[in-house]
Amino acid sequence: MKASELRDKSVEDLQGELHSLLEQQFKQRMKQASGQLSKTHEIGTVRRDIARVRTILSERQGK
Repeated sequence: MKASELRDKSVEDLQGELHSLLEQQFKQRMKQASGQLSKTHEIGTVRRDIARVRTILSERQGK
């Protein structure tokens, strides 16, 4: 997911995206703890996506 794509979304859409990413991160952490996660690189990808969404949300609140 690119930052330019996220900037086109509304605040409500970004909050929904953040919620789904946090849910996905939780599921991945549970799979990792139980040894069922095969694509470990996705953990970092989701973390960076969460950071992107939070950054854009904080930028919008500053305006």
